[in-house]
Amino acid sequence: MLSRRHFLPAFAAVAAPQLARAKKAPHIVLRSSWQTVNIGDIGHTPGVLTLLERHVPEAKVSLWPMDIGNGVEAMLRRRFPKVAILTSRQEAHAADFLLHGSGPYLTAHRDVAEWRKQTGKPYGVYGITMAAAGDPGLLRMRNNGLDGYCQDLLNTARFVFLRDGVSLDVVRKHGVQSPVIEFGPDGAFAAEVRDEHAALAFLSRHGLEPGRFICCLPRLRSTPYWRVKPGYAFDEARNQRNEEMKEHDHAPVREGIVSIVRETGMKVLVCPEDSTQMETGKEMLVDPLPDSVKPSVVWREKFWLTGEALSVYIRSAGLLSMEMHSPIMALGNGIPAIVCRFAEQTTKGFMWRDIGLSGWLFDLDKEEDVLRVAPAALDMARNPTAARQTAAQALAFVHKRQRETMAVVKQAAMAAL
Repeated sequence: MLSRRHFLPAFAAVAAPQLARAKKAPHIVLRSSWQTVNIGDIGHTPGVLTLLERHVPEAKVSLWPMDIGNGVEAMLRRRFPKVAILTSRQEAHAADFLLHGSGPYLTAHRDVAEWRKQTGKPYGVYGITMAAAGDPGLLRMRNNGLDGYCQDLLNTARFVFLRDGVSLDVVRKHGVQSPVIEFGPDGAFAAEVRDEHAALAFLSRHGLEPGRFICCLPRLRSTPYWRVKPGYAFDEARNQRNEEMKEHDHAPVREGIVSIVRETGMKVLVCPEDSTQMETGKEMLVDPLPDSVKPSVVWREKFWLTGEALSVYIRSAGLLSMEMHSPIMALGNGIPAIVCRFAEQTTKGFMWRDIGLSGWLFDLDKEEDVLRVAPAALDMARNPTAARQTAAQALAFVHKRQRETMAVVKQAAMAAL
């Protein structure tokens, strides 16, 4: 878990108390909603909107999205009917304060730069990763650090909240000058969108009883976006690496599935976080299972939106996941979640260590960790009360940081008036 040295005296660094008492309501525009092929990228937005609703209720909040197609816009409008969804830069620039939402890096860096240049108004960054990773495609990352362009944008932010301790150390090491640089949980922890009707119908159809099934999520080393994004070029090197490692990476998860079914009598749901993973789940987690285990395993063959997925997760006994944001959203609702990661991912997985869940974080590039995955999954299934208690302790820390970081957001937005 992060130590106290990661948290600066934020309040004094942001705004004068008399400004925080201003009567006029600030207009905050959230730049978020990066894509819709991944329920985690979808989940960032309702999470941060929920935090603003809860902790900055006096603010007028607008959403400036990159992509809310595929049914996402309707989901957001149902949950946040008072939030205006903006369609132009001109509309966004009329706000008082720009809040860059959670993401794998400073995703909307061009928009932040344009906001600063055209409006001169303040902005802040909430819950991003900003550390080097095995993925060489991460924008603005160079030689395990930040290049001058990105650092300049972070320098003039009113605050920079990093969602994992590795990113926090990198940003501090490279001398970013924002007055507030702290650990801030990924916004998706607060996602609370639901689709109860679809979820209950799905659970009933497949005989999945509340508290009597575990969700398992697959993942290849690099997401094969060429399968689902028009114009996205096939990457032979990444595809080859995926093929080389997929058996190695999924074998311990399969072992966990077998142990859970045989030792506890629970069922297992193999489900996707992004729209490329249904095929991977069937190929790597379902088809190779022993015939005696398969009747207790349900394969989700269609992609789903965040609301339905979360409505299923909250009725499970826990998650065993090679993805990150399903565990984030599940834990945000008190559901235990084990995370498996590898070098090709960003450092976001290390947030599990930051919030006190080192025992549920496994590095699949370390063979000693590979051997621990199945026993940990079985223990989670066998001891649901203890697992829930562990999840609750981590969630209490997340809630504390949400309150503290949102107090900084509120002060910065009020000071913009």
